[in-house]
Amino acid sequence: METIIVQDTDEAVLDVLTLALQMEGFEVFSLTEVNGNFLDLIDQIRPHVVMLDYKLHGDACIGICHQIKGKYPHLPVLALSCNNNINQEYRINGFDGYIEKPFDLSLLYKILRKHIPKR
Repeated sequence: METIIVQDTDEAVLDVLTLALQMEGFEVFSLTEVNGNFLDLIDQIRPHVVMLDYKLHGDACIGICHQIKGKYPHLPVLALSCNNNINQEYRINGFDGYIEKPFDLSLLYKILRKHIPKR
């Protein structure tokens, strides 16, 4: 089963996103906060994709993306954002892609399948 780690500071968004991903057949590990042992969590879970709330405490999300890419350069990391300029910012900050909030489910699944082909 394909596994995704999803982090969003808004619990309502996180709940909807988790449910939508589970309905599509993904195993989902959802978090509202990212703490110091986040790379250990990735070691344990071995996700296919990590999705991070782009405005998590300002630049913290970008730092976390860089940490992930430093240890797991091939692990796709997607930014979740309601910023209207995320389409310009995501790549220069190290993300492999982005998902705009509010999200369209068919587009969400399409973006994820770009990074996790169906088996």
